[in-house]
Amino acid sequence: MPRKSKKKNPFLGRWRITAMEQWDKDFIDEEEEGFFKFRKGGQGEFHFGNVQGSIDYDIESIEEKQRLEFSWEGNSEMDDANGRGLAHIEDDGYMFGKITFHLGDRSWFRAKRKK
Repeated sequence: MPRKSKKKNPFLGRWRITAMEQWDKDFIDEEEEGFFKFRKGGQGEFHFGNVQGSIDYDIESIEEKQRLEFSWEGNSEMDDANGRGLAHIEDDGYMFGKITFHLGDRSWFRAKRKK
């Protein structure tokens, strides 16, 4: 069983996707404002473009910095899709990470916490 961090979870809440490596802003917000959302209990969801999914995540501390790792499953253009990702929060408060589709696309992303 993975060891969970005892620190407060800084990832909780909804994060607005502001940029992605593979897709432009028009695609990110095509169906709704692109986002990642993390809830207590290691669950969450995301939606950008025509891709949406549910997230199962865990947080680990590496050299005093917290990193969120996740797996996801959902759909892309109505086809089943799944993959993995990771994220950390930078000093400027933005979340930076990477999302990967199993046997497919990979893209870094940047997101800002929604208030």
